[in-house]
Amino acid sequence: MSKQKTSLGYLGHTFQIKLLNQLITNDKFASSIIDILDPSYFDNEYLRLISAELRNYYDEYQTIPLITTVEQIVNQNISKDITKDFVLETLQEIKNVDQKDGPYVQNTARKFCKQQELKKANKKIEKILETGDFEKYDECVDIIKKAISIGDHKDDGIDVFNKVDDVLADDFRDPIPTGINGIDNLGGGLSKGELGVLIAAFGVGKTTAMTKIGNTAYNAGKNVVQIFFEDNPKVIQRKHFTCWTGIELNELSNHKEKVKEIVSKIQSERTNHLILKKFPSAGTTMSHIEQYLRKLISEGIIPDIVLLDYIDCVVPTRHFTDEYAGEGDVMRQFETLIAELDVAGWTATQGNRSSIGAALVEGNMIGGSIKKGQIGHFVFSIAKTLQQKEDGRATLAILKSRFSKDGLIFEDIIFNNGTLVIDTTQTSNVSFLEFGKHEDAKKSERVIEALEKRQSFLKNKVQ
Repeated sequence: MSKQKTSLGYLGHTFQIKLLNQLITNDKFASSIIDILDPSYFDNEYLRLISAELRNYYDEYQTIPLITTVEQIVNQNISKDITKDFVLETLQEIKNVDQKDGPYVQNTARKFCKQQELKKANKKIEKILETGDFEKYDECVDIIKKAISIGDHKDDGIDVFNKVDDVLADDFRDPIPTGINGIDNLGGGLSKGELGVLIAAFGVGKTTAMTKIGNTAYNAGKNVVQIFFEDNPKVIQRKHFTCWTGIELNELSNHKEKVKEIVSKIQSERTNHLILKKFPSAGTTMSHIEQYLRKLISEGIIPDIVLLDYIDCVVPTRHFTDEYAGEGDVMRQFETLIAELDVAGWTATQGNRSSIGAALVEGNMIGGSIKKGQIGHFVFSIAKTLQQKEDGRATLAILKSRFSKDGLIFEDIIFNNGTLVIDTTQTSNVSFLEFGKHEDAKKSERVIEALEKRQSFLKNKVQ
């Protein structure tokens, strides 16, 4: 029977142990599969007993019990000592099993359960077809649709009073810092499942910002995947080396031994990963990116944060007559992907022509579809005038934030592409209205200065 894949036995004992571990330790996964994970799918009585207890508990309390609670239930409900001992030993095995391939276990279990649901659906449809009642065609379609969708993104909503202590905890979002203090002080970056977008004109420093965010996340102990399209991987490596050493990009080669010493020390101290991946700048879809990320997960590298530099290089998976609709669809696919993988996601997008050399990049300066900004949970922009480019400075604006204050501008911050230093501490934030007044005042000063120069020139010419 196991060879026919009618039970989980064909995947082995260890897989079943890991599956039960995932049920107990991952509420989101458990709630998506518990209704279709029949205890009979397990291939021995002790695993079936534990699975049944988990399901019974979930049916009554709408949550999965802790393993210590399962142990208490076993002690109370099983009278035979030999059975109780075997079950408790199995629970200990479940508790201590390696969790690193959890995503693979979850995906495989979902596929198995869905196949069983489809088999059940086919039997129902066969019985309907045997009657020759063709009027029940719609009923057959509904049966198939239900079987295909069962277990997907189960979310029955929550009571507003659910887990009040967790909601009120200071770190309820557990945000991943960006290394840009003006952003971190207003919410601390993104949490898993959240999408951040940077808008900037070409040549301003989108890759600098993405690398800074990725490097900071890695230093915070997170697994980071930095995806890019237009840069050479060695260029991105050098940017990270600059972040760690403080040595300017164009000076790294002159300090090889010092750089190697610092980088080697960081590598030896870390067990997390910072993966750099270059994709082709033409023809890459979000499906290609998803396949790559799932491959990493299957190899035990489970990302906490994904940086996509940049979203404009990703093409839609289907044809759109409207180019802007395609761009919005790509961003929506990225949002869906980071939610499904439970990671934080950052990306950048080009500003339009009016953003080039602008003193401030506003939301209406996004290039292409406005939906790229609308979908983001957090949106900020970087602007550089010609003078600011010369001085290694920029103006950072927080255009949108679903979890903190927005509409703030950090004017003339340090933004050095050579050292990857982005520092807002030397400037206070102002509102868009205040910034507008400052700009008007600056324009007036420039006009007065120009008039005075003109008058001086004419006066000297007359003399």
